[in-house]
Amino acid sequence: MVDVKGIANPLFLREEELRQAIEMLFFAYRDFTGEPDTILAGLGLGRAHHRVIYFVGRNPGITVSELLRILRITKQSLSRVLSHLVEEQYIVQRPGERDRRQRLLSLTQRGIELERRLTANQRERIATAFRNAGAEAVQGFNLVLHGIIDPEDRPRFDVPGVGGPTAAARLKAGGKR
Repeated sequence: MVDVKGIANPLFLREEELRQAIEMLFFAYRDFTGEPDTILAGLGLGRAHHRVIYFVGRNPGITVSELLRILRITKQSLSRVLSHLVEEQYIVQRPGERDRRQRLLSLTQRGIELERRLTANQRERIATAFRNAGAEAVQGFNLVLHGIIDPEDRPRFDVPGVGGPTAAARLKAGGKR
């Protein structure tokens, strides 16, 4: 559990506290991506491949356009990565049912296995950190991350304390907008 007495009032953050948070984010990201980077390098893949595999795995049947919006990369960049993943049989593309021009993306069994392997260490890191921090700290962490995310992407996440379930969360749960 975190000692809250030693934590600065967030309304009066000093430059050093902000810089420390930035630095901690860098170190956390480095360590969070370290093991997956090693696995990917052994397969001749990189972080761009990881992001595509992750988001296709989280959103089976996602369109290329939706994936481009999430990743905020160029069509050309995505095309290179996607072509490689299709060629290596990690992802399969199929035309849309209503609009045949759409390309719907899903992981193959090989892709599912790779995504699980890449995510295993990351899930364990998050689970351990959450268990050690406690429920209130996890909620605070989620609120902080939510606040860092650009406003147009915030509705993707159902974060308690920011207005209840979002349209995206209701749709994910099978409800209506």
